[in-house]
Amino acid sequence: MASRAEDFTLGIEEEYFLVDAATRALGRGSEAVIDRARQAVGNQADHELQLSQVESVTPVCRTLAEVRGHLSRIRRELAAAAGAEGRRLVATGSHPFSHWDEDRITPKPAYLGLERDYQQVAREQLVCGSHVHVGIADPEMAVQVMNRMRLWLGPVLALSANSPFWLGADTGYASFRTEVWTRWPMAGIPEHFDSRAEYAAVVDTLLDTGAIDDPARIYWDVRLSARFPTVEVRVTDVCFSVDEAVMVAGLCRALARTCHDHAARGEPEPRPRHELLRAAKWRAARYGLGADLIDVAGRRSVPAKDLVRDLLERVRPALEEDGDWDEVSVLVDETLAGGNGAGRQREVFARTGRLEDVVDLATVTGT
Repeated sequence: MASRAEDFTLGIEEEYFLVDAATRALGRGSEAVIDRARQAVGNQADHELQLSQVESVTPVCRTLAEVRGHLSRIRRELAAAAGAEGRRLVATGSHPFSHWDEDRITPKPAYLGLERDYQQVAREQLVCGSHVHVGIADPEMAVQVMNRMRLWLGPVLALSANSPFWLGADTGYASFRTEVWTRWPMAGIPEHFDSRAEYAAVVDTLLDTGAIDDPARIYWDVRLSARFPTVEVRVTDVCFSVDEAVMVAGLCRALARTCHDHAARGEPEPRPRHELLRAAKWRAARYGLGADLIDVAGRRSVPAKDLVRDLLERVRPALEEDGDWDEVSVLVDETLAGGNGAGRQREVFARTGRLEDVVDLATVTGT
């Protein structure tokens, strides 16, 4: 099962909040901001579930330099468009103090359908994440890659955790977005699949029973994209900075490549209990980098920073093959030293006592 030319491409989707430039509270108006931004970036700016949210979508990229360039350009244009409409663009997994009932579902058929079907769960989904698509052309290999990646979602989430505040309070979680998102019935870590046929049969059954109305309604933390020949990692909060987004993208691709290579060589596939996978993810969402995490493969608890470094060493050959080792290893070291987004949000609030200052910290500039 050799890799193909279209394998290991990258595509990134990021979700952001719009806030009032003066009050820092959530501000609707995504339609006007998106219309303005599309003059510069076309359909790379798009709507999201709530009227206070916008989404960015990069083109298919082959290098982290391309990822960085597109993310920087799209963020810059979206921030400029937001500023022209009296808004700010904010990159955080949850708004620190605005209430979900201050927002409204975007009046698009797909989103209104979600509200109709899921009611309060949809209305309270005021969270922003990031999705990393890694190209895997062979459908059987994509399933094997997805299976193996599940073991390492915890440290990836811990690095990206960026949503400690909710409705004006510190939740005690590094990624409270994770807990809010888990309310969807098709969210969470997927079970193991023996083949693409088994994966397709599960999706068909969910459609036939009306559990979902579209394959895109499967919101697993790692899944096969319903639209592209990619494995899509959906476990992370949106990152504060382009640097952190590039770090996460590089790690996800390297992990996918590593899992691909192990599967191609016929290496034994670990099959941990689903309960352990769920516990590992919960621990990462709860503590981020601030406590012990669960090493699923080793079935033990280890300091978060040690598990992140274990992941980094595990994927080092893949990072080196793509020419990404120097950049990604430095970015990981910087995050371990300076803290993830959740830690930096808490530092600002501890210093100033103002959640508005936390919003300022997460504001994306147009420069």
